[in-house]
Amino acid sequence: MRCAIATMAGGSEPFGWIPDGALVTYGKTIVWVGPRSALPARYRDAKVVTLDGRTVTPALIDCHTHLVYGGHRAHEFAMRLRGVSYESIARQGGGILATVQATRAASEDELVASALPRLDALLSEGVATVEIKSGYGLNPGDERKMLRAARRLATIRPVRIVTSWLAAHATAPEYQGRTDAYLQDVVLDGLRAAHAEGLVDAVDGFCDSVAFGTSQIARLFDVATELRLPTRLHAEQLSNLGGAKLAASYGALGADHLEYLDEEGARAMAAAGTVAVLLPGAYYTLRQSRKPPVAMLRALGIPMAVGTDANPGSSPLFSLLLAMNMACTLFGLTPEEALAGVTTAAAQALGMGDRCGTLSGGKRADIAVWDVEHPTELPYHMGLNPLAMRVFGGVTC
Repeated sequence: MRCAIATMAGGSEPFGWIPDGALVTYGKTIVWVGPRSALPARYRDAKVVTLDGRTVTPALIDCHTHLVYGGHRAHEFAMRLRGVSYESIARQGGGILATVQATRAASEDELVASALPRLDALLSEGVATVEIKSGYGLNPGDERKMLRAARRLATIRPVRIVTSWLAAHATAPEYQGRTDAYLQDVVLDGLRAAHAEGLVDAVDGFCDSVAFGTSQIARLFDVATELRLPTRLHAEQLSNLGGAKLAASYGALGADHLEYLDEEGARAMAAAGTVAVLLPGAYYTLRQSRKPPVAMLRALGIPMAVGTDANPGSSPLFSLLLAMNMACTLFGLTPEEALAGVTTAAAQALGMGDRCGTLSGGKRADIAVWDVEHPTELPYHMGLNPLAMRVFGGVTC
């Protein structure tokens, strides 16, 4: 391909920018990237695709979604506009528990069918990898049903799906007042069963004032460690319980949300190499006033990923391009940080940095081609999708 290339692979130029570049693929793999003038002789007879000055980036990665669920919660949107808080809605039986009821009532086929339009919206914006969590079944059978539905999406569309076990999302209604029993019966025993079925790529939890405490999350992460599964954590979204520090102590891939993150937690993340996953869609939807401490994260060298947090309640957002814009406008990321947030840092947050997230030799040929002059345009526009081509594993789709 002859094009301008944002490799996102580091170097002296922002975005890893090559204004007149060439990229060579063989099968599913990138074998060479660089200035067109330096193209090795052995590749000069290869088939050429001229992209007429378009910009090429790694295909995008949405590293935090709840894409599979039943029903919707538009009525809660109206409640929040009247001033009812997310915590109040949750305590009144709404929030996550409302989606639990709809998800339990849906068949696996129905969950797949309802998730496809959401997935298609992401793919249309150059996304090639999507992380999808359970967490709306809250019993072993329905949690596994969600993950089976998520895995099926990759058999219907050209996309890589990464699944996370999030039974520690809320306590099931039938276990109200018995959270520790729920943790044992559903979260821990259910994890072992789902792992045995081959459905789990990583383990997640919600550590906050309306969810689970650090000692309960530690029990979950102990089992994840026993099963050799990587961990990540919803942490410090609505309060500071020390979830980020706990996640870092287990070497978690990522800690997500982080509006109430303190310096102690941030330093623990930096030492552990835990990625900060920023979710501006939830901040925007919930009309939060406290932002993640981006300046502190930047100063400590903590990679910052950006995700949609696509879900029916707190972030009904299915545009990763808009999430990038929000990350810049609301949180203060630079355009380069925003693109890194959905490529290199997102890959790191999924433990896939050796396979995707940059355009470099040996990486998988997951590529996005854009009708823009420069990658700064990607987080700049709102409501405009400049994708010209998406390549997944070397195949244009």
